[in-house]
Amino acid sequence: MDLLCNAYSTTSDEDEEVGKHALPPLKRAKPEFPHTSSRTLPVVGVNQSKFIPTEAPIAGRYISKRERVLMASASQPSHVGPSTYSACSPVQGSISDSYIRKDILLSLKNRTKDYSNSVHTSERISTTLTGHTKAVNAIQWSKTHSHLLASAGMDSSIYIWNVWNTEQKKSRVFNVHTAAVKDIQWSNHGLSLLSCGYDCSSRLIDVEKGLETRVFKENQAVGVIKFHPNNSNLFLSGGSSGLIRLWDIRTGNEANRYSRGLGPILDLEFMNNTREFISSSDESKSNISENSIIVWDVSRQVPLSNQVYFEPFTYEPVV
Repeated sequence: MDLLCNAYSTTSDEDEEVGKHALPPLKRAKPEFPHTSSRTLPVVGVNQSKFIPTEAPIAGRYISKRERVLMASASQPSHVGPSTYSACSPVQGSISDSYIRKDILLSLKNRTKDYSNSVHTSERISTTLTGHTKAVNAIQWSKTHSHLLASAGMDSSIYIWNVWNTEQKKSRVFNVHTAAVKDIQWSNHGLSLLSCGYDCSSRLIDVEKGLETRVFKENQAVGVIKFHPNNSNLFLSGGSSGLIRLWDIRTGNEANRYSRGLGPILDLEFMNNTREFISSSDESKSNISENSIIVWDVSRQVPLSNQVYFEPFTYEPVV
């Protein structure tokens, strides 16, 4: 037993002696850099006014991947090119008449004048306008800018053409509708355009600014629109369910409603006194077409004539 005790005690004493003379564990000393400079790196993105302060690269220091990317982008010079129209912007060209031939411009400005007694010789000119990818449903010349033409198509787009421009004829392209555009109407004042379509809405567009300014939602596909001749703040809309509405652009709300349980409204037209308007609809029963044209009182919302058109029709056999 004594021998065993001596043996264990000897081993313990040796371990203690080794522990006393053992070197302490090595620690990685943290480098000290008294002269550390810092600089600011720009953030890569749309907004270049933001900066992130970060240390300058120091030999022996770990640099993260994100910091390396920021440093690389900061070293590259930024190039700002000339301003051009974006592909998604409605503005494609100028709506000015500055690039129109002088003889054509003169003819446009005097379109309403009588040339019967003048020595002016008319010249037939033509041009091709290419842009729509599907059928075109409506076209209309501007009432205040005779060189501008609007077109609307089944491709859900609206084009504004500077028809006689010698450079860029396509001035604006609007894709504000989500379905086919059925009708368009220029305002009597300024460069405002009204459109309607199968997405159950009418939309007011500021052509000059290239902006949609008002949306008029309905519960029917809108097939026809018409501005009031004396008040450009009012317009009529007719749709697939036979409902006619009078809208106020200033408030964006419905002012009047005209309903007779008709078929789809095909066309609308104000009468000369502007107190009445005429509507035509597709109301077919058996082999006759009745109540197709109705005269309405604008303010009283009642029909003044129940039936002004009645014509039986037959189908001719196709041989």
